[in-house]
Amino acid sequence: MAEWLDGGCHCGAFRFRVRAERREHFVCNCSICHAKGMRGLIVESDAFEIVQGEDALETYRFNTGTAKHRFCRTCGIHPFSHPRSHPEGIDVNVRCLDEWQGEDDPRWKAIPFDGRNWEANVESIR
Repeated sequence: MAEWLDGGCHCGAFRFRVRAERREHFVCNCSICHAKGMRGLIVESDAFEIVQGEDALETYRFNTGTAKHRFCRTCGIHPFSHPRSHPEGIDVNVRCLDEWQGEDDPRWKAIPFDGRNWEANVESIR
């Protein structure tokens, strides 16, 4: 059953809501996900709402420039991105959800994704 979950950045300048159809997230080992500790819940864009603070966000792009990694200009936290694999979707960092209790949270299933070999594996998450 889908449910709306609240989240935001560390300083509270940015807040969002996401509708989760299931409690699964990807643990990607690509360079950026690894560096920022991203655990991604990929949703359609209509399942994501910015509640406050869009003006507090900056955008980082690299490589092909397709993905837009959004982060808070105050605290530096990366709450979501527009991923290259789903350019019309949203990849929410589950670590930014208010309810997140850590990697051992029994309510969430972690799915490994080999993003270091992105081109060879991207179809497995589409």
